[in-house]
Amino acid sequence: MARDLHSFWEWGRKIVCVGRNYAEHARELGNPVPGAEPLLFLKPVSAYLRPGFAIRPPRYSRRLQPEVELGLVLAKGGSCIPQEEAMDYLGGYALCLDMTARDTQEECKREGHPWTLAKAFDCSCPVSDFIPKDMIPEPHRLTLWLKVNGQLRQQGQTSQMIFPIPYLISYISGIMKLEEGDLVLTGTPAGVSDIQEHDELQAGIDDLITMKFKVESD
Repeated sequence: MARDLHSFWEWGRKIVCVGRNYAEHARELGNPVPGAEPLLFLKPVSAYLRPGFAIRPPRYSRRLQPEVELGLVLAKGGSCIPQEEAMDYLGGYALCLDMTARDTQEECKREGHPWTLAKAFDCSCPVSDFIPKDMIPEPHRLTLWLKVNGQLRQQGQTSQMIFPIPYLISYISGIMKLEEGDLVLTGTPAGVSDIQEHDELQAGIDDLITMKFKVESD
């Protein structure tokens, strides 16, 4: 029996993230732009954070950065999904922040280590309410934005994604089975920057949804 996607963060099994899916973001961090295949990493479901709760930086990081992203919520599972069928597996969307411990990530990259400490800590995936699929007839024509204390930091269009949504669903499902309630983060546009304790973050998709979070230490 199908479950209620409006609470996918309560029962979904995994969060799959796409890195460097906007060329200008890759360049601003001095990273190579991906070639033939996307860059993937994972977050645990304990990373979910809902509005009304504070973003808490991990104790080992002094440079926390938010990345605004469009999230894809799967309505049904599948493996090796053909691109031409990929949108049939999609149930809807969510606005997300990929919280990144940037200093930790830079250290991981220097040492050749995975990004787990930088990307997979608790509350590293603030997420909005569920957006049903029929509310976004063209997901590649959205404007994402992020403000910190009212100042615009990030703004970009999903049309700038290097790898479009059907390709991402197909590619990921060829590596691991995608399941009902899974979330896929599709990458962030340029403009990432550090945030501090007590900052207020507001993110949005033009004409669709906004969400707010405060940054607090333990």
